[in-house]
This record gives sequence, C-alpha cells and structure tokens, in this order.
Amino acid sequence: MSGPAIHTRTVATLPLVDDALKQSILSGPRTVEAHREHMASIEAMGMVETGGTGSADRISPDFTIAAWNIERGLFPEKSAGLLGRHNPDVILLSELDCGMARTAQRHPAAEIAGALAMHYAYGVEFFELGLGGETERPYCIDDHNEAGWHGNAVLSRAAPHRVALIRLDDAGHWFASSDLSVDATQPRIGGRMAIAAILPTAAGKVCVVSTHLESNAGSARRAGQMEALLEAVESFAPDMPVIIGGDLNTGNDADQPDWSREELFDLARARGYSWDNNAEGMTTRRSYLTPHPTRTMKLDWFAARGLSLDGAEIVPAVDSEGEPLSDHELIVGHFAIP
Repeated sequence: MSGPAIHTRTVATLPLVDDALKQSILSGPRTVEAHREHMASIEAMGMVETGGTGSADRISPDFTIAAWNIERGLFPEKSAGLLGRHNPDVILLSELDCGMARTAQRHPAAEIAGALAMHYAYGVEFFELGLGGETERPYCIDDHNEAGWHGNAVLSRAAPHRVALIRLDDAGHWFASSDLSVDATQPRIGGRMAIAAILPTAAGKVCVVSTHLESNAGSARRAGQMEALLEAVESFAPDMPVIIGGDLNTGNDADQPDWSREELFDLARARGYSWDNNAEGMTTRRSYLTPHPTRTMKLDWFAARGLSLDGAEIVPAVDSEGEPLSDHELIVGHFAIP
C-alpha cells in the first residue's frame, strides 16, 4: 500500500463472498500479488456495516469509553452485561466474529449494541477461509462459516455523523506463502485496520477509533501501522479531538514481552497524542481460547488528542461466576472535551 486506504461507504449488511470466489482463493497461489487481487474482489473489504438504535442524540462532552479485544465474541450476552455495568457512552471492540462457526454463526457486535441500546459500525479485518485455530474448533457448531468475517467495531449511544474503515495493511501477512511466519491453521484474506467514527457531543464533535495492530510482527511493523493510522485519522477528522483505543499488541512478538520498547508511543506523541490516561497493569488473562494461558502482557491502550484525561481502569474480563469472557481485560477511560 502506498498509504492508508479510507473507505466511507456504509451498508446495512455486508455482502457475502460467494462459494466460487472462495474456492478460487483456496485453490490459487498464496502470494502477495494474489492476496491484493482477492482483497479487491471482496466488496465487504471496502465497506462499513452500520445498524442499531441509540439512546441519545449526542453524547456528553465528559464521557466514558471502553475498549476491549473480545476474542471472537464467544459470549455476547455476558459481554454486554460486563460492559453495561460501566455505563460507557462509546465502546471500541476488536476481534469480533460475524457468521463464524466457532461463535455459533452469530453477530456479536450487533447483539451487544442491541442489548445496550447503541448504534454500531462494524468492518472486516479478515475474511476467514477456515474454521479457526486448534483451540477454537471444538466450539464450532458447523463445518462451514456462513459469512467468515472477523473485525472491529465502534458502538455509541449517539448515531455517528460519519464512519470510516481504515486499512493499514494489504500484503497478506496471514495468507501469502512467502511469509514464513504465517499460521497455516488460520488462512485469511485481509489485514490490520481500524474503524473510525465522528460522534456528536454537546461541546462539538469527537473522533473515536477502534483498532487492532499486528501481533505476528515486530515493533517496526506496528510503528508503520500506527503511522498510517495517524495519517488517516488526520485526513478523516482534521483538527478534531481524537481517542484511539484497542489492542496494539505492544511487545507481543518477544519471548519476554516488553511494551515499553515499542516505537509507536513516540510516533503518536510527536503528533500531539497522550498516553497518560491508561491504568497501570497487564491487560491479558487466561481464557477458553487463548493458546498462551500463562502469558501476561500489556497490549491494550488509549491514545488521546485534544481532550482532558480523567482517569482509567483495567476491568477483569470475567462473568459473575469468575469465568473468563476473553483473553484480554476490558479497559475503561474517562475523557472530556475542554
């Protein structure tokens, strides 16, 4: 990619990939060039699905925002319950399935939005060609995916004025056979991305961004994705207060993960973003699906520009019985337009 691609077309339902195209992808070469052709042939890669019904015309200028890598969305009702207890005005979600056998062919973004009386904007990070990793297959209810989508979402009490899908990578890191680090159990078309939404408040507009950076790469790759994201956000929402939140996979490639060595923090600071509204502590945990149950890392963050920073917390991602809902904790932040 010569630069980040920004897609603003919205639809009520993302169009599916037909069987003929899927079989053509599966039987064809696993190269970067082929991957880019496949990306261009899948309409949903350039669209944002929007839906839901919110409970407000605009959000308060001092608002609460939650960010959560929901690890596929295996438990939509319980996840909505945990989120609802913190009364967020905005929710930034990543690793959300839609029409995947491992999550019962459900649409967790739409279901959580419905449970919390929120609007949603959902975009595709990956079109999944298989049923998932080894730990996920026991949860599959079918031998096929009805849609095969995996992506990010923004949920909000107020309807967004504008939304965008921002593509950060089209090289086929999880598909191309020339990439020796590819996990062969998860063949996918797509790449890391973000969903951005411009929301109305009583004190003006604010841009919120749900993103997910690459886990299967080093700091330099993530820094490049962050640079592309910041450039795209500036184009989409120039001179506007911004919150970027999500799983940045900081240090995730190292044998002894160390988030503090990541280059992306200084890149964002140089563009006026602050990382000061993040609680201390690790943000991963044991879950039913994680292949790394004992590893603890700090992967999830808020970066803010042009906003007052009013505190943050890390919330254990467990249900009322103490059972895990994801391999990432929920992070909650409080912000205000000054």
